[in-house]
Amino acid sequence: MAFAHKYTSKIGELLRLALPVMLAQLGYIAVQVADSAMVGAYGGEDAVPLAAVAFGTSISWLFFFLCIGLTVGITPVIGELFVQNRKQEMAHYLQTSLSLYPILGLVFMGLQIVSEPLLYKLGQPVEVVDIALPYYRLMAYCLPFIMLYGAIKQFLEGVGNTKSAMIVTVITNVVNIILNYIFIFGKCGFEPMGAYGAGLATLISRILNPILLGGYFIYSKRYREYITLFSRKVERWRNSVRLLKLGFPIAGQMVLEALAFIVTGIMMGWFGAEAISANQVGNTYGNCTFMLILSLGSATTICVSHAFGRRDINEIADVVRSALAMAAIWGIGVIIAFVSLRHIMPLLFTQNMEVAALASQMLIAYATFQLSDAIQCILVGILRGLQQVTSIAIISFIAYIVLNIPVGYLVAFHFGMGATGLIVGYIVGLTTAAILYGVQVARYMRYLRKIS
Repeated sequence: MAFAHKYTSKIGELLRLALPVMLAQLGYIAVQVADSAMVGAYGGEDAVPLAAVAFGTSISWLFFFLCIGLTVGITPVIGELFVQNRKQEMAHYLQTSLSLYPILGLVFMGLQIVSEPLLYKLGQPVEVVDIALPYYRLMAYCLPFIMLYGAIKQFLEGVGNTKSAMIVTVITNVVNIILNYIFIFGKCGFEPMGAYGAGLATLISRILNPILLGGYFIYSKRYREYITLFSRKVERWRNSVRLLKLGFPIAGQMVLEALAFIVTGIMMGWFGAEAISANQVGNTYGNCTFMLILSLGSATTICVSHAFGRRDINEIADVVRSALAMAAIWGIGVIIAFVSLRHIMPLLFTQNMEVAALASQMLIAYATFQLSDAIQCILVGILRGLQQVTSIAIISFIAYIVLNIPVGYLVAFHFGMGATGLIVGYIVGLTTAAILYGVQVARYMRYLRKIS
Protein backbone atom coordinates (compact mmCIF):
# COMPACT_ATOMS: atom_id res chain seq x y z
CA MET A 1 0.00 0.00 0.00
CA ALA A 2 2.82 2.41 0.86
CA PHE A 3 4.40 1.72 -2.55
CA ALA A 4 1.15 2.43 -4.37
CA HIS A 5 0.49 5.56 -2.31
CA LYS A 6 3.96 6.93 -3.08
CA TYR A 7 3.48 6.74 -6.83
CA THR A 8 -0.16 7.84 -6.71
CA SER A 9 0.95 10.91 -4.77
CA LYS A 10 3.73 11.69 -7.25
CA ILE A 11 1.42 11.24 -10.24
CA GLY A 12 -1.06 13.56 -8.54
CA GLU A 13 1.63 16.21 -8.06
CA LEU A 14 2.69 15.94 -11.69
CA LEU A 15 -0.91 16.26 -12.85
CA ARG A 16 -1.52 19.25 -10.57
CA LEU A 17 1.37 21.07 -12.19
CA ALA A 18 0.76 19.72 -15.69
CA LEU A 19 -2.97 20.36 -16.02
CA PRO A 20 -2.78 24.19 -16.08
CA VAL A 21 0.07 23.98 -18.60
CA MET A 22 -1.99 21.46 -20.56
CA LEU A 23 -4.97 23.79 -20.63
CA ALA A 24 -2.71 26.60 -21.82
CA GLN A 25 -1.30 24.32 -24.50
CA LEU A 26 -4.84 23.37 -25.49
CA GLY A 27 -5.40 27.06 -26.04
CA TYR A 28 -2.42 27.24 -28.38
CA ILE A 29 -3.68 24.11 -30.09
CA ALA A 30 -7.14 25.63 -30.46
CA VAL A 31 -5.57 28.64 -32.17
CA GLN A 32 -3.52 26.43 -34.49
CA VAL A 33 -6.59 24.37 -35.33
CA ALA A 34 -8.60 27.55 -35.86
CA ASP A 35 -5.88 29.01 -38.12
CA SER A 36 -5.76 25.88 -40.25
CA ALA A 37 -9.53 25.25 -40.28
CA MET A 38 -10.51 28.87 -41.03
CA VAL A 39 -7.82 29.39 -43.67
CA GLY A 40 -8.75 26.00 -45.17
CA ALA A 41 -12.41 27.05 -45.26
CA TYR A 42 -11.43 30.43 -46.73
CA GLY A 43 -9.55 28.62 -49.52
CA GLY A 44 -12.28 26.04 -50.13
CA GLU A 45 -11.16 23.73 -52.95
CA ASP A 46 -8.01 25.83 -53.40
CA ALA A 47 -5.19 24.20 -51.38
CA VAL A 48 -2.83 27.19 -51.72
CA PRO A 49 -3.94 29.36 -48.71
CA LEU A 50 -3.69 26.43 -46.26
CA ALA A 51 -0.37 25.41 -47.84
CA ALA A 52 0.91 28.99 -47.38
CA VAL A 53 0.05 29.02 -43.68
CA ALA A 54 1.64 25.57 -43.33
CA PHE A 55 4.84 26.71 -45.04
CA GLY A 56 5.07 30.05 -43.21
CA THR A 57 4.40 28.36 -39.88
CA SER A 58 6.93 25.58 -40.44
CA ILE A 59 9.81 27.97 -41.14
CA SER A 60 8.88 30.42 -38.37
CA TRP A 61 8.84 27.52 -35.86
CA LEU A 62 12.64 27.50 -36.11
CA PHE A 63 12.85 30.96 -34.52
CA PHE A 64 9.89 30.33 -32.22
CA PHE A 65 11.52 27.28 -30.63
CA LEU A 66 14.86 29.07 -30.38
CA CYS A 67 13.16 31.75 -28.28
CA ILE A 68 11.12 29.32 -26.19
CA GLY A 69 14.15 27.10 -25.53
CA LEU A 70 16.24 29.99 -24.27
CA THR A 71 13.59 31.12 -21.80
CA VAL A 72 13.12 27.57 -20.45
CA GLY A 73 16.70 27.78 -19.13
CA ILE A 74 15.57 29.92 -16.19
CA THR A 75 13.05 27.36 -14.85
CA PRO A 76 15.46 24.80 -13.31
CA VAL A 77 17.58 27.61 -11.86
CA ILE A 78 14.58 29.20 -10.16
CA GLY A 79 13.25 25.79 -9.07
CA GLU A 80 16.49 24.94 -7.28
CA LEU A 81 16.79 28.37 -5.63
CA PHE A 82 13.10 28.36 -4.64
CA VAL A 83 13.28 25.23 -2.46
CA GLN A 84 16.42 26.69 -0.85
CA ASN A 85 14.55 29.98 -0.11
CA ARG A 86 17.17 32.13 -1.84
CA LYS A 87 14.81 34.93 -2.86
CA GLN A 88 17.44 37.60 -3.51
CA GLU A 89 19.17 35.43 -6.10
CA MET A 90 15.82 34.51 -7.66
CA ALA A 91 15.01 38.21 -8.03
CA HIS A 92 18.37 38.87 -9.66
CA TYR A 93 17.85 36.10 -12.22
CA LEU A 94 14.40 37.48 -12.98
CA GLN A 95 15.85 40.98 -13.36
CA THR A 96 18.49 39.65 -15.74
CA SER A 97 16.02 37.67 -17.83
CA LEU A 98 13.65 40.63 -18.24
CA SER A 99 16.38 42.57 -20.03
CA LEU A 100 18.29 39.71 -21.69
CA TYR A 101 15.44 37.80 -23.33
CA PRO A 102 13.60 40.68 -25.08
CA ILE A 103 16.90 41.93 -26.54
CA LEU A 104 17.57 38.46 -27.93
CA GLY A 105 13.99 38.44 -29.24
CA LEU A 106 14.71 41.60 -31.25
CA VAL A 107 17.87 40.00 -32.66
CA PHE A 108 15.96 36.88 -33.72
CA MET A 109 13.18 39.01 -35.19
CA GLY A 110 15.76 40.75 -37.38
CA LEU A 111 17.25 37.43 -38.44
CA GLN A 112 13.84 36.05 -39.38
CA ILE A 113 13.02 39.12 -41.47
CA VAL A 114 16.42 39.00 -43.20
CA SER A 115 15.83 35.34 -44.06
CA GLU A 116 12.67 36.10 -46.09
CA PRO A 117 14.32 35.90 -49.56
CA LEU A 118 15.50 32.37 -48.73
CA LEU A 119 11.90 31.15 -48.75
CA TYR A 120 11.90 31.34 -52.55
CA LYS A 121 15.02 29.13 -52.66
CA LEU A 122 13.40 26.12 -50.99
CA GLY A 123 11.67 24.62 -54.00
CA GLN A 124 8.13 25.55 -52.98
CA PRO A 125 5.37 26.61 -55.40
CA VAL A 126 5.82 30.35 -55.99
CA GLU A 127 2.13 31.09 -55.32
CA VAL A 128 2.46 29.44 -51.90
CA VAL A 129 5.52 31.52 -50.95
CA ASP A 130 3.87 34.75 -52.16
CA ILE A 131 1.02 34.25 -49.67
CA ALA A 132 3.27 32.86 -46.93
CA LEU A 133 5.70 35.82 -46.78
CA PRO A 134 3.41 38.43 -45.14
CA TYR A 135 2.28 35.79 -42.60
CA TYR A 136 5.93 34.87 -41.97
CA ARG A 137 6.87 38.50 -41.25
CA LEU A 138 4.04 38.86 -38.73
CA MET A 139 5.38 35.78 -36.94
CA ALA A 140 8.78 37.53 -36.76
CA TYR A 141 7.21 40.54 -35.03
CA CYS A 142 5.94 38.17 -32.32
CA LEU A 143 9.39 37.09 -31.12
CA PRO A 144 10.33 39.91 -28.65
CA PHE A 145 6.92 39.56 -26.99
CA ILE A 146 7.28 35.77 -26.84
CA MET A 147 10.59 36.13 -25.01
CA LEU A 148 9.33 38.76 -22.57
CA TYR A 149 6.33 36.56 -21.79
CA GLY A 150 8.65 33.55 -21.48
CA ALA A 151 10.81 35.30 -18.88
CA ILE A 152 7.82 35.82 -16.59
CA LYS A 153 6.11 32.51 -17.36
CA GLN A 154 9.19 30.35 -16.82
CA PHE A 155 9.99 32.14 -13.55
CA LEU A 156 6.48 31.38 -12.31
CA GLU A 157 6.83 27.75 -13.37
CA GLY A 158 10.09 27.55 -11.44
CA VAL A 159 8.24 28.37 -8.20
CA GLY A 160 5.50 25.88 -9.09
CA ASN A 161 2.88 28.33 -10.36
CA THR A 162 1.55 27.02 -13.66
CA LYS A 163 -2.00 28.38 -13.27
CA SER A 164 -1.41 32.09 -13.89
CA ALA A 165 0.11 31.64 -17.35
CA MET A 166 -2.71 29.22 -18.18
CA ILE A 167 -5.37 31.83 -17.39
CA VAL A 168 -3.60 34.50 -19.43
CA THR A 169 -3.09 32.11 -22.33
CA VAL A 170 -6.74 31.08 -22.37
CA ILE A 171 -7.82 34.74 -22.46
CA THR A 172 -5.45 35.71 -25.26
CA ASN A 173 -6.24 32.60 -27.28
CA VAL A 174 -9.95 33.39 -27.16
CA VAL A 175 -9.06 36.85 -28.44
CA ASN A 176 -6.91 35.23 -31.14
CA ILE A 177 -9.70 32.95 -32.39
CA ILE A 178 -12.24 35.79 -32.47
CA LEU A 179 -9.81 38.01 -34.38
CA ASN A 180 -9.05 35.08 -36.71
CA TYR A 181 -12.70 34.96 -37.71
CA ILE A 182 -12.91 38.73 -38.16
CA PHE A 183 -9.68 39.17 -40.12
CA ILE A 184 -9.64 35.99 -42.24
CA PHE A 185 -13.23 36.27 -43.50
CA GLY A 186 -13.58 40.08 -43.33
CA LYS A 187 -16.17 40.67 -40.63
CA CYS A 188 -17.05 43.81 -38.62
CA GLY A 189 -16.17 46.10 -41.52
CA PHE A 190 -12.76 44.56 -42.31
CA GLU A 191 -11.76 43.34 -45.74
CA PRO A 192 -11.11 39.56 -45.99
CA MET A 193 -7.41 39.01 -45.30
CA GLY A 194 -7.06 35.22 -45.54
CA ALA A 195 -3.69 33.93 -44.30
CA TYR A 196 -2.47 37.45 -43.46
CA GLY A 197 -5.45 37.88 -41.12
CA ALA A 198 -4.49 34.71 -39.24
CA GLY A 199 -1.00 36.10 -38.71
CA LEU A 200 -2.28 39.50 -37.57
CA ALA A 201 -4.57 37.88 -35.00
CA THR A 202 -1.64 35.84 -33.67
CA LEU A 203 0.57 38.93 -33.35
CA ILE A 204 -2.05 40.80 -31.32
CA SER A 205 -2.49 37.85 -28.96
CA ARG A 206 1.30 37.52 -28.52
CA ILE A 207 1.50 41.21 -27.54
CA LEU A 208 -1.27 40.76 -24.99
CA ASN A 209 0.46 37.78 -23.30
CA PRO A 210 3.31 39.66 -21.51
CA ILE A 211 1.06 42.64 -20.79
CA LEU A 212 -1.49 40.54 -18.90
CA LEU A 213 0.98 38.20 -17.17
CA GLY A 214 3.26 41.10 -16.25
CA GLY A 215 0.27 42.97 -14.82
CA TYR A 216 -0.62 39.96 -12.68
CA PHE A 217 3.00 39.66 -11.47
CA ILE A 218 3.06 43.31 -10.37
CA TYR A 219 -0.43 43.13 -8.82
CA SER A 220 0.26 40.00 -6.74
CA LYS A 221 1.90 40.72 -3.37
CA ARG A 222 3.57 37.30 -3.44
CA TYR A 223 5.47 38.07 -6.64
CA ARG A 224 5.79 41.84 -6.30
CA GLU A 225 8.21 41.05 -3.47
CA TYR A 226 10.74 39.83 -6.02
CA ILE A 227 10.55 43.15 -7.86
CA THR A 228 11.39 45.01 -4.64
CA LEU A 229 14.55 42.88 -4.43
CA PHE A 230 15.81 44.14 -7.81
CA SER A 231 19.21 45.80 -7.47
CA ARG A 232 21.62 47.92 -9.48
CA LYS A 233 24.38 45.64 -8.20
CA VAL A 234 22.94 42.54 -9.85
CA GLU A 235 25.64 40.52 -11.63
CA ARG A 236 23.93 40.60 -15.02
CA TRP A 237 26.88 39.17 -16.91
CA ARG A 238 27.33 36.18 -14.58
CA ASN A 239 23.60 35.50 -14.49
CA SER A 240 23.29 35.88 -18.26
CA VAL A 241 26.11 33.42 -18.85
CA ARG A 242 24.46 30.81 -16.59
CA LEU A 243 21.06 31.28 -18.20
CA LEU A 244 22.52 31.02 -21.69
CA LYS A 245 24.61 27.97 -20.76
CA LEU A 246 21.37 26.24 -19.82
CA GLY A 247 19.18 27.91 -22.41
CA PHE A 248 21.22 27.39 -25.57
CA PRO A 249 21.46 23.57 -25.31
CA ILE A 250 17.72 23.44 -24.57
CA ALA A 251 17.04 25.77 -27.49
CA GLY A 252 19.42 23.74 -29.64
CA GLN A 253 17.52 20.54 -28.86
CA MET A 254 14.19 22.18 -29.64
CA VAL A 255 15.46 23.85 -32.82
CA LEU A 256 17.08 20.67 -34.14
CA GLU A 257 13.90 18.71 -33.52
CA ALA A 258 11.88 21.48 -35.16
CA LEU A 259 14.38 21.58 -38.02
CA ALA A 260 13.64 17.95 -38.84
CA PHE A 261 9.96 18.85 -39.16
CA ILE A 262 10.76 22.03 -41.10
CA VAL A 263 13.02 20.29 -43.63
CA THR A 264 10.46 17.52 -43.98
CA GLY A 265 7.82 20.18 -44.60
CA ILE A 266 10.03 21.74 -47.28
CA MET A 267 10.48 18.35 -48.96
CA MET A 268 6.69 17.92 -48.81
CA GLY A 269 6.51 20.98 -51.04
CA TRP A 270 8.41 19.09 -53.72
CA PHE A 271 5.34 16.86 -54.04
CA GLY A 272 3.00 19.87 -54.54
CA ALA A 273 0.47 21.96 -52.63
CA GLU A 274 -1.74 18.94 -51.85
CA ALA A 275 1.12 17.20 -50.03
CA ILE A 276 1.89 20.38 -48.04
CA SER A 277 -1.77 20.69 -47.02
CA ALA A 278 -2.08 16.99 -46.10
CA ASN A 279 1.08 17.21 -44.02
CA GLN A 280 -0.30 20.31 -42.31
CA VAL A 281 -3.25 18.20 -41.16
CA GLY A 282 -0.93 15.57 -39.72
CA ASN A 283 1.37 18.22 -38.27
CA THR A 284 -1.53 19.99 -36.59
CA TYR A 285 -2.71 16.83 -34.86
CA GLY A 286 0.89 15.83 -34.11
CA ASN A 287 1.54 19.24 -32.56
CA CYS A 288 -1.62 18.86 -30.51
CA THR A 289 -0.42 15.60 -28.95
CA PHE A 290 3.13 16.90 -28.55
CA MET A 291 2.03 20.13 -26.86
CA LEU A 292 -0.02 18.16 -24.36
CA ILE A 293 2.79 15.77 -23.46
CA LEU A 294 5.09 18.79 -23.35
CA SER A 295 3.02 20.06 -20.43
CA LEU A 296 3.84 16.87 -18.54
CA GLY A 297 7.48 17.40 -19.49
CA SER A 298 7.30 20.91 -17.99
CA ALA A 299 5.76 19.54 -14.79
CA THR A 300 8.49 16.91 -14.67
CA THR A 301 11.17 19.60 -14.94
CA ILE A 302 9.61 21.52 -12.04
CA CYS A 303 9.33 18.45 -9.78
CA VAL A 304 12.83 17.23 -10.61
CA SER A 305 14.35 20.70 -10.08
CA HIS A 306 12.70 20.98 -6.66
CA ALA A 307 13.87 17.50 -5.64
CA PHE A 308 17.33 18.28 -7.02
CA GLY A 309 17.42 21.48 -4.96
CA ARG A 310 16.73 19.37 -1.86
CA ARG A 311 19.30 16.79 -3.10
CA ASP A 312 16.67 14.08 -2.57
CA ILE A 313 17.74 11.30 -4.96
CA ASN A 314 14.87 8.97 -4.05
CA GLU A 315 12.31 11.65 -4.83
CA ILE A 316 13.96 12.32 -8.20
CA ALA A 317 13.72 8.60 -9.00
CA ASP A 318 10.03 8.55 -8.04
CA VAL A 319 9.32 11.47 -10.37
CA VAL A 320 11.22 9.77 -13.21
CA ARG A 321 9.29 6.49 -12.90
CA SER A 322 5.90 8.17 -12.53
CA ALA A 323 6.37 10.56 -15.45
CA LEU A 324 7.63 7.85 -17.81
CA ALA A 325 4.67 5.59 -16.94
CA MET A 326 2.25 8.42 -17.70
CA ALA A 327 4.02 9.15 -20.99
CA ALA A 328 3.78 5.51 -22.07
CA ILE A 329 0.03 5.40 -21.37
CA TRP A 330 -0.49 8.66 -23.26
CA GLY A 331 1.54 7.54 -26.28
CA ILE A 332 -0.39 4.28 -26.63
CA GLY A 333 -3.72 6.09 -26.35
CA VAL A 334 -2.75 8.54 -29.10
CA ILE A 335 -1.70 5.71 -31.42
CA ILE A 336 -5.11 4.08 -31.04
CA ALA A 337 -6.92 7.40 -31.65
CA PHE A 338 -4.93 8.34 -34.77
CA VAL A 339 -5.33 4.96 -36.43
CA SER A 340 -9.03 4.50 -35.66
CA LEU A 341 -10.05 8.08 -36.60
CA ARG A 342 -7.69 8.64 -39.55
CA HIS A 343 -10.48 8.95 -42.13
CA ILE A 344 -12.46 11.45 -40.07
CA MET A 345 -9.72 13.74 -38.69
CA PRO A 346 -8.66 15.36 -42.02
CA LEU A 347 -12.21 16.50 -42.81
CA LEU A 348 -11.98 19.17 -40.12
CA PHE A 349 -9.37 21.02 -42.17
CA THR A 350 -10.03 20.51 -45.84
CA GLN A 351 -12.78 20.04 -48.42
CA ASN A 352 -10.25 18.76 -50.96
CA MET A 353 -10.75 14.97 -51.13
CA GLU A 354 -7.27 14.36 -52.56
CA VAL A 355 -5.73 16.17 -49.57
CA ALA A 356 -8.00 14.31 -47.15
CA ALA A 357 -7.10 10.90 -48.59
CA LEU A 358 -3.37 11.63 -48.42
CA ALA A 359 -3.70 13.00 -44.89
CA SER A 360 -5.43 9.82 -43.71
CA GLN A 361 -2.44 7.80 -44.96
CA MET A 362 -0.03 10.15 -43.23
CA LEU A 363 -1.89 9.85 -39.93
CA ILE A 364 -0.96 6.16 -39.73
CA ALA A 365 2.71 7.14 -40.03
CA TYR A 366 2.23 9.95 -37.51
CA ALA A 367 0.67 7.45 -35.08
CA THR A 368 3.73 5.21 -35.27
CA PHE A 369 6.10 7.64 -33.51
CA GLN A 370 3.75 8.90 -30.79
CA LEU A 371 5.09 6.59 -28.06
CA SER A 372 8.73 7.49 -28.77
CA ASP A 373 7.83 11.18 -28.93
CA ALA A 374 6.10 11.09 -25.55
CA ILE A 375 8.95 9.26 -23.84
CA GLN A 376 11.71 11.46 -25.30
CA CYS A 377 9.80 14.58 -24.26
CA ILE A 378 9.68 13.42 -20.62
CA LEU A 379 13.34 12.39 -20.63
CA VAL A 380 14.31 15.87 -21.87
CA GLY A 381 12.22 17.36 -19.05
CA ILE A 382 14.13 15.22 -16.54
CA LEU A 383 17.52 16.30 -17.90
CA ARG A 384 16.44 19.96 -17.78
CA GLY A 385 15.39 19.61 -14.15
CA LEU A 386 18.78 18.07 -13.33
CA GLN A 387 20.49 20.92 -15.26
CA GLN A 388 22.21 18.29 -17.41
CA VAL A 389 21.49 19.85 -20.78
CA THR A 390 24.83 19.83 -22.58
CA SER A 391 24.26 16.39 -24.08
CA ILE A 392 20.72 16.98 -25.32
CA ALA A 393 21.76 19.18 -28.27
CA ILE A 394 24.36 16.60 -29.33
CA ILE A 395 21.82 13.77 -29.14
CA SER A 396 19.31 15.88 -31.05
CA PHE A 397 21.84 16.50 -33.81
CA ILE A 398 22.46 12.77 -34.19
CA ALA A 399 18.78 11.82 -34.03
CA TYR A 400 17.22 14.55 -36.15
CA ILE A 401 19.94 15.77 -38.53
CA VAL A 402 22.12 12.69 -39.05
CA LEU A 403 19.24 10.17 -39.07
CA ASN A 404 15.77 11.71 -39.33
CA ILE A 405 16.17 13.90 -42.40
CA PRO A 406 18.30 11.52 -44.54
CA VAL A 407 16.13 8.49 -43.74
CA GLY A 408 12.96 10.39 -44.66
CA TYR A 409 14.51 11.56 -47.92
CA LEU A 410 15.69 8.07 -48.90
CA VAL A 411 12.39 6.38 -48.09
CA ALA A 412 10.33 9.05 -49.87
CA PHE A 413 12.39 9.61 -53.01
CA HIS A 414 14.48 6.48 -53.48
CA PHE A 415 12.29 3.74 -52.01
CA GLY A 416 9.15 5.07 -53.70
CA MET A 417 6.92 5.78 -50.69
CA GLY A 418 6.28 9.37 -51.76
CA ALA A 419 5.16 12.10 -49.33
CA THR A 420 4.14 9.62 -46.61
CA GLY A 421 7.65 8.13 -46.69
CA LEU A 422 9.10 11.40 -45.38
CA ILE A 423 7.38 10.75 -42.05
CA VAL A 424 9.35 7.50 -41.62
CA GLY A 425 12.30 9.76 -40.79
CA TYR A 426 10.44 11.00 -37.71
CA ILE A 427 9.98 7.43 -36.49
CA VAL A 428 13.73 6.74 -36.70
CA GLY A 429 14.77 10.11 -35.27
CA LEU A 430 12.40 10.22 -32.31
CA THR A 431 13.06 6.59 -31.35
CA THR A 432 16.81 7.19 -31.44
CA ALA A 433 16.41 10.33 -29.32
CA ALA A 434 14.32 8.47 -26.73
CA ILE A 435 16.92 5.72 -26.39
CA LEU A 436 19.90 8.08 -26.09
CA TYR A 437 18.16 10.45 -23.66
CA GLY A 438 17.22 7.41 -21.57
CA VAL A 439 20.87 6.35 -21.42
CA GLN A 440 21.83 9.86 -20.23
CA VAL A 441 19.19 9.91 -17.50
CA ALA A 442 20.17 6.44 -16.25
CA ARG A 443 23.86 7.38 -16.25
CA TYR A 444 23.35 10.59 -14.27
CA MET A 445 21.03 8.92 -11.77
CA ARG A 446 23.74 6.33 -11.08
CA TYR A 447 26.22 9.17 -10.57
CA LEU A 448 23.91 10.95 -8.10
CA ARG A 449 23.41 7.79 -6.08
CA LYS A 450 27.15 7.21 -6.04
CA ILE A 451 27.96 10.65 -4.59
CA SER A 452 24.98 10.86 -2.21
